[in-house]
Amino acid sequence: MAEAPVLQTSYDRPASLAQPRSPRLRSGGNFERTAWLFMRLSGAALVVLVIGHLTIGLLVSDGVHRIDFNYVFERWQTPFWGTWDILMLWLAQLHGANGVRVVIADYARKDSTRFWLNMLLLVATVLILALGTYALIGMAYHV
Repeated sequence: MAEAPVLQTSYDRPASLAQPRSPRLRSGGNFERTAWLFMRLSGAALVVLVIGHLTIGLLVSDGVHRIDFNYVFERWQTPFWGTWDILMLWLAQLHGANGVRVVIADYARKDSTRFWLNMLLLVATVLILALGTYALIGMAYHV
């Protein structure tokens, strides 16, 4: 059985045989480490944001019975809730897109397939972020 190809960078390879104790060179930053850290931090932030969003929206006052267009409109007029919801949108979208990027890296065997799936993911992510942000800001400032 053939093993699946593994994405590697130059610093993943062992030191050369000519100089076995020489340190491996690192090129640029470490995107995967940053992406991993972002997943952990954004996940923790999303837990707080979503639980707060659901608690205020569903458990306080009349709960679900008070939610209508006017409630959402008035809520987005305040900078606190506008920032809360934009932060929740951006973190959720970027967190999800990063997770899908990892799945694409794990399961797409061909480089061209991986490239085009990542491009499709990028376009979808940017489109959703742009439309969602426009809706939130447009509602807040009557654009």
